[in-house]
Amino acid sequence: MDFALIFQSIVLGVLQGLTEFLPISSSAHLIIVPWLFGWDNAVLTSLPFDVALHLGTLVSVLAYFWQDWGRLLRAGVASVAERKIGADPDRRLAWLILIGCIPGAVIGALAESKVEEIFHAPNAPLALPAVIAMALIFAALGLFLFLAERLAKHLRGMTQMKFWDAILIGAAQALAIFPGVSRSGATITAGLFLGLKRDDAARFSFLLGAPIIAGAGLKSMYDLYQDAQRGAFGTGDLFLYLIGFASAAITGFLTIRFLLKYLQRNSTDIFVYYRWVMAAAIVALALLRG
Repeated sequence: MDFALIFQSIVLGVLQGLTEFLPISSSAHLIIVPWLFGWDNAVLTSLPFDVALHLGTLVSVLAYFWQDWGRLLRAGVASVAERKIGADPDRRLAWLILIGCIPGAVIGALAESKVEEIFHAPNAPLALPAVIAMALIFAALGLFLFLAERLAKHLRGMTQMKFWDAILIGAAQALAIFPGVSRSGATITAGLFLGLKRDDAARFSFLLGAPIIAGAGLKSMYDLYQDAQRGAFGTGDLFLYLIGFASAAITGFLTIRFLLKYLQRNSTDIFVYYRWVMAAAIVALALLRG
């Protein structure tokens, strides 16, 4: 086994685990880092590896919130059986998550493949305009996050959320199909604009993201199954997929725990400044490479 590929699979798994939950865009990092270092191995740019990374982050968010998911599932089933939500906060939250998933699911199904063709076509070099566009999107989300920190009072908890809050945050999540936006970045930013406390905005973002991550993983697994039926998929590189999966799962779990604690006492400004610095660096590197 090539140790360089093992190292690359670990790095990409760690990147996925970090950037899926920090508001700094996993899709942009997973495009930019291989482009920057010239990592073009077919295994690490393949659909199976992408599936492995997404399943890793799905496992991390399910594992961290396993008690919440059990409670929410019971509450959701009970609300359907009794045909009422009532004053139960868990029933209400279960429906808020379901409603919030709708915009992302619809827009993702309609437009994700077209956006991927523009920004990350398989087996094609990353075009300069695509790199510049990602950098600008990267910086723009940083600006919105900066404004959200300063224009809203972050006093509301998840129990005070209304159905329109879920719809608006879900609509923001739909923008994550564009590399550089960040699913967690968009939803946390929207939550902050709506006056949520920072850690509550992040917590709702992670809970809302789990069904979308699961849906994306299932779609990718279906695509993978079709490739396997055509004989286009082999199992010889399974070890690399497992390494990427494990790296993403472990890092994702630790990242969720870190961010929820961090946002209890700190603002999101560090991620804003990171976005602006990274955007400038990406543009500079892209122009130097021509």
